[in-house]
Amino acid sequence: MPAMAATSVMRAPDPVLVERIGEDPRLSPRWVVVVWNDPVNLMTYVTYVFRKLFGYSHPKAHALMLQVHNEGRAVVSGGTMERCEHDASRLHAHGLWATIQQD
Repeated sequence: MPAMAATSVMRAPDPVLVERIGEDPRLSPRWVVVVWNDPVNLMTYVTYVFRKLFGYSHPKAHALMLQVHNEGRAVVSGGTMERCEHDASRLHAHGLWATIQQD
């Protein structure tokens, strides 16, 4: 039986981690969707939209609607910028005035 030739196995180098100063790559900035008061939509309609789009219970949707009515604005959702842009777009499609901002 012939002798087996010695084989050499090349190992890939260990990955190098590059640290970015002041940045944690595991965390992305948090954004929020703000709904603003308007003189057009009925309070019952705003409550309905919050329930429909975000699945809020009636008491939670009603409380957010009252916050919009009494304080002029309320934060209704949060997450990534893309998610908040999507939520704001859906609110606009239902006739509500909404903006996004970093939390």
